[in-house]
Amino acid sequence: MSGPKRAPAGQKRPGPPRKGPPKGKGKGGRPVKKVAAAKPSPLKFRSREKPAPIVPPQAISGQALMLVVAIMSFLACLTVGFVAIVNDAANDWTNDLVREVTVQIRPADGVNMLQEIDRTLALVREFPGVGEVRALSDEETKGLLQPWLGAGLELEELPVPRLVLVEINDPELLDLAEMKAQIEQDIRAASVDDHRVWNRQLSAMANTAVLVGFGILVLVLFSMVLSVIFATQAAMSGNKDVVEVLHFVGAEVSFIASEFQRHFLWLGLKGGIIGGTIAAVSFLIIGFFGSSDVTSVSGNQVQALFGSAQVGTIGYLGVVAVVALVAVLTALTSRLAVHRHLANMD
Repeated sequence: MSGPKRAPAGQKRPGPPRKGPPKGKGKGGRPVKKVAAAKPSPLKFRSREKPAPIVPPQAISGQALMLVVAIMSFLACLTVGFVAIVNDAANDWTNDLVREVTVQIRPADGVNMLQEIDRTLALVREFPGVGEVRALSDEETKGLLQPWLGAGLELEELPVPRLVLVEINDPELLDLAEMKAQIEQDIRAASVDDHRVWNRQLSAMANTAVLVGFGILVLVLFSMVLSVIFATQAAMSGNKDVVEVLHFVGAEVSFIASEFQRHFLWLGLKGGIIGGTIAAVSFLIIGFFGSSDVTSVSGNQVQALFGSAQVGTIGYLGVVAVVALVAVLTALTSRLAVHRHLANMD
């Protein structure tokens, strides 16, 4: 009988299978913890690319249009500023003329000029509503005549009328017709000028200047609108293929029009701000030099005519309004032009 075979020398006899820990358990039978996989974060910042605009923002035609809008805005703001200067000056003239009356005493034979002036002052002060009353001095009279007759005048040798300035505090209390009749009756060679003719002429001149200014403003804005229309048509012709594809694949007309409107609104706003800023700086420069040149005769006459030649708050608000109006007009004009072009395509 043969016994169990022995393994050759140098080889280990295979033993029974080794029992390991149960599946899912570690040493000592402890359960093995599964490591949870990292969950993707729900917040993902995906960089979405902005769609390219239909109208290139740096097109040469767009830069040229912005320059045209800037020039038109500058001219429009200048018109508004000068209209404001003339209107303010006319209002100042009217207020001064309404509250002032001039009594003129002409030289005549047998008339003592100084006595007639004193009698006129006493008579005028008796009327209610009259404020300060004074006669122009010899130096003031010479200053009025100096631009025409030169310096070194001798009033005694010239038949120069003497003026009495009457300031009116309350025009409702003063009976101007009665005062005029009383002075012309009691004072020899005297006449009263209530400046009503001057007031009417100045009012007419101021109204004419305002109407002319608004006419120029309308023409400038109309020229700008025409420029925007031509620029819009040029932009649509340059992007004809893109516009037609968008239109025929079903893009809404409002979307295409809004793209052009946004482009031209930005151009109009930049051009308007540039033109308005240059106009505002010009107003400051004119006001500075206008107020500093008061020593010469021409400077005195200009200041007497237009005051200090400075644009007030209304003028600068007009500049801001012009800039806003230019931006709105450019946007609306381009939008209407796009609607019309797409309607013709249908």
